[in-house]
Amino acid sequence: MATSTTAVPLEEAAPRRSEGQWAIVFRRFRRHRLAMFCVGLLTVLLLLSALAPLIAPYPRDEPNLGGRFLTPMGVDADGGVHILGTDHLGRDYATRLLYASRVSLGTAFLATAVASTIGILLGMLAGYFGGWVDTLISRFLEIVATFPTLLLLLILASILVQNINAIPIPDWLASFLAFMFAVSEREARIIIAVIMVLAFFGWTGTARLMRGMVLSVRENVYIESARALGASNARILFRHVFPNALPPMIVDFTLGVNGTLVAESALSFLGFGIQDPTPTWGNMLGYAQSYMFQYPWMPLIPALPILIASIAINYIGDGLRDALDPRQRG
Repeated sequence: MATSTTAVPLEEAAPRRSEGQWAIVFRRFRRHRLAMFCVGLLTVLLLLSALAPLIAPYPRDEPNLGGRFLTPMGVDADGGVHILGTDHLGRDYATRLLYASRVSLGTAFLATAVASTIGILLGMLAGYFGGWVDTLISRFLEIVATFPTLLLLLILASILVQNINAIPIPDWLASFLAFMFAVSEREARIIIAVIMVLAFFGWTGTARLMRGMVLSVRENVYIESARALGASNARILFRHVFPNALPPMIVDFTLGVNGTLVAESALSFLGFGIQDPTPTWGNMLGYAQSYMFQYPWMPLIPALPILIASIAINYIGDGLRDALDPRQRG
């Protein structure tokens, strides 16, 4: 008696390839709809800021004293339409907002990158070597963490910005950032000074987190095996320890960008950070608050991007935290 056999499709018969770790993380992250929406929102902000010199309707610093305080969609004496109105000097608000996005977001990302690099390196050294190395780094971390941050931010930023030529900043770095932010070299040096100040106070949380991660993995079997095979400390740190501590660092970086963005905006708002004519969201808000009762729309224009970017970065961090959590399924 003949038996019938059912043909099995080749796709089902072949064993499925297992997903990699980062493919699983990306799949989990895509399920976080609010985080994905915020990624799109932040991408639009970054694209607009990057294309500022190409899409800005007016020159960045061109004053028009006859067209001051125009409301959104206002028309000046020459017939020019100002989509978001003009400021106290008659400069186009939309143009300055585009350039301000470039400076504020760029400063936040660079300052956080510098702070994270410092924190990761010091945290790895403290956690891996222990002993007097851990004691020295931990005590220095505690001293910096106990500083009154806002007060010292104001003092240091004021001193460095007012004495910008006293800082040994390489010309190539100033030229590169001048091109990146579409500003003059002197303005680029001021931005570098603010980045240095923000980075100096922003590395302590990252260092604590990295130290804890290193302490939790340094005695694992694969670390002992690498050490027994003669791997150098540098190789163990960067080949074995750092990759296993990377997921929390990614989340920490996104949340650090949020904090740095708010800190830079606060410095500029108070007049101790990046100064006019270089536009940032903070100093635009600082000038607008002087006229907020006569022209209540003025402070809303620079305040909304700060709010939108902060919320977007925060939700992206939440999405990454959920996606990188090893306890999550699927």
